[in-house]
Amino acid sequence: MTGVVLGADAGTSGLKLVALDPSGAVLAEGESGYEVDRPRPGWAQTDPAVWRRALDDALAQLAPALTGRRVAGLGLSGQMHGTVLVDDTGVPLGPAVLWPDSRAVAEVDLWRALPHAARAALANPLVPGMTGPVLAWLAAHEPGLLRRAAAVVLPKDALRASLVPDADPRVTDRSDASATLLWDVVADGWSPEATAAAGVDPGLLPRVRPSTEVVGAAALPVGEVPVVVGGADTPLALLAAGTRAGRQVNLGTGAQVLQPDWTPTPADDPPVHGYADVEDRWYAMAALQNGGLAWTWVCGVLGMTPAELFDAAASVPTGAGGVVFRPFLTGERGGVAGPADRGGWTGLSASTTRAELARAAVEGVVFAVAAAAELLGGEGPVVLTGGGGRPAVVQQLLADVLAVPVRFLPIRSASAVGAALLAARGTGTEVATGQQPGRPVEPRPGPELAPALDRWRAERARRPPR
Repeated sequence: MTGVVLGADAGTSGLKLVALDPSGAVLAEGESGYEVDRPRPGWAQTDPAVWRRALDDALAQLAPALTGRRVAGLGLSGQMHGTVLVDDTGVPLGPAVLWPDSRAVAEVDLWRALPHAARAALANPLVPGMTGPVLAWLAAHEPGLLRRAAAVVLPKDALRASLVPDADPRVTDRSDASATLLWDVVADGWSPEATAAAGVDPGLLPRVRPSTEVVGAAALPVGEVPVVVGGADTPLALLAAGTRAGRQVNLGTGAQVLQPDWTPTPADDPPVHGYADVEDRWYAMAALQNGGLAWTWVCGVLGMTPAELFDAAASVPTGAGGVVFRPFLTGERGGVAGPADRGGWTGLSASTTRAELARAAVEGVVFAVAAAAELLGGEGPVVLTGGGGRPAVVQQLLADVLAVPVRFLPIRSASAVGAALLAARGTGTEVATGQQPGRPVEPRPGPELAPALDRWRAERARRPPR
């Protein structure tokens, strides 16, 4: 069967939608941005209705290109770790709590108090923005909301429920379930001990179904379109790139260094993550909360557009005149930096220019990505995905600091492409796979790189004030 397949990625700061033709080429794409709601310090949330409005907007953008074409399926990708409480019809009961949220810092102690074997079976860093600790916070602070809930789902699941209201909304997939701090990675199922730590009824947890399973059809402007369960954004970026070995760096709002073919083993609060992908395998991930998020903040402070930021950075030699930027504005998950770490520039003088501040900001994020890569180890060329990897200055700096060739995958959203490939598989639609990265950017580090990296590492090691 042939036809066009759609893939939507509900990210932290915007939704991207792509249409793939049978050759696997991007026929059309659209994007609709939105802001994260931060009603209190440390909070990060979004009304799930925002994601549906963004999808409708993106569909309207694609409509002219889809005229006269049969749309065979829709796949969904979503930001990981979020918490959305829904009723038995799939209607959200409140805002979605997102992965950068830190309201559940105290609740993480419940996970630290788990028996060693149960904690090690989670095999992931203990992070407050994960679904489990957020549920524990809700149980303590909003118990009435929990009592009204029929299920807790992840962001892409909430969007899917709005599209297919007659399907069971209490469904997620393994790639999202494994990233909740409620999943026994070793046993590959929900953890009774972690669920008890969250203080919720196990019946609140969603059923886990294959990412490619068709749940029903959505009435879209292009007609009735079958919708598959979908998956988490990070493994779908792996799927789109066809990365089966080596390393992949995804640079979006956050940043992730990915290593496929990880083998689950018990690990007590390790520095790196290990999650299920969408193909019955596993991958390891070293993650940063502050990737493009930090650059967006810098653009606001310096009064620059993203293009102006990267142009300014490219105009300044490596080292930024001695200025160092710590990108950890919202704290981190551990490994590279901790939850209490914060961001900012140091090494400023009366002669520091805006361009040097911009250069330091680009270096700070890329150096943090390199530090994350060190946690995973590995060698060989790197595939780079995500909008943050598009500027040439970022590609070159990453190649220089990792000392390996870097190949950028020139698509707007690898995760959306991965979601479209899920739709093709679920509906039996013939679509060629394997997007091709561009030509490799070879490393050519100058003598200024090592001192700049040393200054950044020294600043990173400085403990934040209490």
